[in-house]
Amino acid sequence: MADITRRFGRRHLRSAPTAHIRHHDRGRLVHDGVAQSFWFRALNAALSEVPVDDRELAMSFHARTADFQDVSVQATVTYRISEPATAAACLDFSLDPETGAWRAAPLEQISTLLTETAQQHALDSLARMPLADALMTGVPATRERIAQGLAADPRLPATGLTAVAVRVVAVRPEPDIERALRTPARERVQQDADRATYERRAVAVERERAIAENELASRIELARREEQLVEQRGTNARREAEEAAAADGVRAEAEAARTVRLARAEADAARTTGEARAQAQAAWLRVHGEVDPEVLRALGLDKFAENMPRIGSVTVSPDVLTGLLARLGARPRDTA
Repeated sequence: MADITRRFGRRHLRSAPTAHIRHHDRGRLVHDGVAQSFWFRALNAALSEVPVDDRELAMSFHARTADFQDVSVQATVTYRISEPATAAACLDFSLDPETGAWRAAPLEQISTLLTETAQQHALDSLARMPLADALMTGVPATRERIAQGLAADPRLPATGLTAVAVRVVAVRPEPDIERALRTPARERVQQDADRATYERRAVAVERERAIAENELASRIELARREEQLVEQRGTNARREAEEAAAADGVRAEAEAARTVRLARAEADAARTTGEARAQAQAAWLRVHGEVDPEVLRALGLDKFAENMPRIGSVTVSPDVLTGLLARLGARPRDTA
């Protein structure tokens, strides 16, 4: 949209750098080009503004495949008005000198032309392939067919248009068909997920089994080592008992030998003592055999007196005194 201002009964037009302005004054072309800025008289001027920038045209339409299945196509066509003079001659790009707006809708005409052309080529392409091929390879095939068709269509150069690029976003079936087609894929995905779950569980079970086997092997090894320990302890106990028995035997033998030596020594001592006593007794008897009987009697009485209890007083009867004196008086005689 051009910017038109009024000054002193005249009007001034200023366009954007992406707009091609054509100004005719009384049928004569006065200004022709982009980024124009000039004064003009509204009563004598015929203005047209043709955009020369790249524009995007989004389109969506339905098509039918070879197996009579409906699909929807979403595409975008990038176009450019490469010949502004031709486009201005074929389409109504005239401006209102008061407001600077288009009097008609030229871009809608261009959109209709491009959409119908692209749709025709897309329908021709999709009608030759079944639904499965359309969903798998329909996007690149349709894009290539639309691009070739727009490039070969003579109406575009005649209108001053050039198709810059074509993009096909998607080729989709009807919702119920799409759900039906998604079901096997979902089933496969679910099966893969279930298989992954089972494999993960199997791996977990295998790891648990390995852990259990390791624990069992550890317990078996521990039991074996405990058995070895018990056996070693028994061996050590037997060895200690044997050593203790040997030590007790050595001590018993030593004690017996000592006892035998003590017994022999005691026997020798007893024998020596007996011999000494016998010799003393023999000597005592020999000495007493050589002594006078009266002396022995006196010694016996003396010994008897030593062993008698203490006597406080002694009463001698006349009979005892008479006999004792008689014995004492008779003794010399016996000796002579």
